[in-house]
Amino acid sequence: MPTSGVVLVAPVDVDRIEAPVTFKAYLICAFAAFGGIFFGYDSGYVNGVMGMRSFIHQFTGIPYPGPEASVQEMGNFVIPAWRQSLIVSILSAGTFTGAVVAGDIADFVGRRNTIIAGCIIFSVGVVLQVAAAAYGLLVAGRLISGLGVGFVSAIIILYMSEIAPRKVRGAMVSGYQFCITVGILLASCVVYGTQNYTTSASYRIPIAMQWVWALILGFGLAFLPESPRYFVKRGNLEKATRSLARLRGQPESSEYIQQELAEIIANHEYEMKTIGNTDGYVQSWLNCFKGSIRNPGSNLRRTLLGTSAQMMQQWTGINFIFYFGTVFFQSLGSIRNPFLMSLITTLVNVCSTPISFWTVERFGRRPLLIWGAAGMVICQFIIAIVGTVDGGNQATVRAEIAFICVYIFFFASTWGPGAWVVVGEMFPLPIRSRGVAMSVASNWFWNCIIAVITPYMVNPDQGNLGAKVFFVWGALCCGCFWWAYFLVYETKGLSLEQVDRMLEETTPRKSSRWVPTTTFAAQMGVNEKGELAQELVENFQRKGSIY
Repeated sequence: MPTSGVVLVAPVDVDRIEAPVTFKAYLICAFAAFGGIFFGYDSGYVNGVMGMRSFIHQFTGIPYPGPEASVQEMGNFVIPAWRQSLIVSILSAGTFTGAVVAGDIADFVGRRNTIIAGCIIFSVGVVLQVAAAAYGLLVAGRLISGLGVGFVSAIIILYMSEIAPRKVRGAMVSGYQFCITVGILLASCVVYGTQNYTTSASYRIPIAMQWVWALILGFGLAFLPESPRYFVKRGNLEKATRSLARLRGQPESSEYIQQELAEIIANHEYEMKTIGNTDGYVQSWLNCFKGSIRNPGSNLRRTLLGTSAQMMQQWTGINFIFYFGTVFFQSLGSIRNPFLMSLITTLVNVCSTPISFWTVERFGRRPLLIWGAAGMVICQFIIAIVGTVDGGNQATVRAEIAFICVYIFFFASTWGPGAWVVVGEMFPLPIRSRGVAMSVASNWFWNCIIAVITPYMVNPDQGNLGAKVFFVWGALCCGCFWWAYFLVYETKGLSLEQVDRMLEETTPRKSSRWVPTTTFAAQMGVNEKGELAQELVENFQRKGSIY
């Protein structure tokens, strides 16, 4: 690790960097996690709406099948595969763009204000979707909503990671995934309640409900503090101190506040010195790809790890269930109420996710991702084999449904929250907003790809894979297993600044045994009591904004 011009001091008590966790800190992070409702609700409602009779009739013009309709007539009463693909994937295309743009905006106007802006954009898209009576306006509305979801999904993770206390950061960020599952469940409940309406209210009510979540999140965030790390990045130490004091429930003069602020500043100073030139918009993006791929602490390596984490999460195939589950269950034939079955799978998702609140801090990030991938591989191959060898009869269908639920359990308690935690902890402050944004954009890019190709893979008039599609997801989950084993570091219990140091000093397989012995503030001349923290702050302030 470069130490030119830096004098190392004796090891310090790294546990004194941060104030004890308060109930207020839990509440702030829990409310910020509410942004996951956006992501989850969309996944849940579009799945059910595309199977509604009134929606199919409105957007295809096909007459309702009568009670004596043939099997072929019933089979033709569906949204065509290419339109299913477009309706689902267009939101992901919007979120990809929104996530990339949000990284820049978050550095200019702040994390909190960017999320609020995302809520406003999202609301405009919802209005267009509710008003839609043809594909054009519906698709446009979902595209605009996607931009808003991109803003929220990218910056919520950034915001939560920067404000959450290190001892519970994994659990707090996992709360985002929990809110995603709650959003899916709420959507399934609303869809289940309106499925038999004979008017357009059957699908307009589920679509309109999205606006409620935008209103709650946008209004509530106006009263929460901005990220202190954003203010440090902008060179405004007075606001950074005030924000940190609010988050930690300590007075601004507290030794805890001075010590943590000094560590944030010193780490940022070190990273800026390492990165070098940061002048210009293009150069600030190029810094995300700086360094050698063989160096675990390089920006390039971190960017690849963050973007691949979100890619792998999508490769687990979980959104096949939540985007196309109702249609898939209908294709199995032996299920009387596919809408109820979709509701059951979302309940499994919701009930399984809170397990990660404890396990992610008790066992760590790395074991969750490794063993979660192994569990999903086993379930997916069983589903594929059973469905291929003896598909169609009632006993087989029940076995498939059972293992789908177990598969969802493994995802919800491991990879669902784990991938978000890894992304939130991986990047140094100078490139954090753009790194997180690119990682979340990767999630939406692969989400879009899967949404586009899945109908062609499984629909009877296209690839007609049926249950055999789980061979594909199982093979991809094998890749997730080895990726986690060879590349994921254990960051449990470390501050974001300590994560930076760990990446320079150890390997993924040895990371769980790594223990911090000094701090960036100590390297910069701040002693264990934080007595020189003010000197460091004053030196930093004289330089002005470093963005």
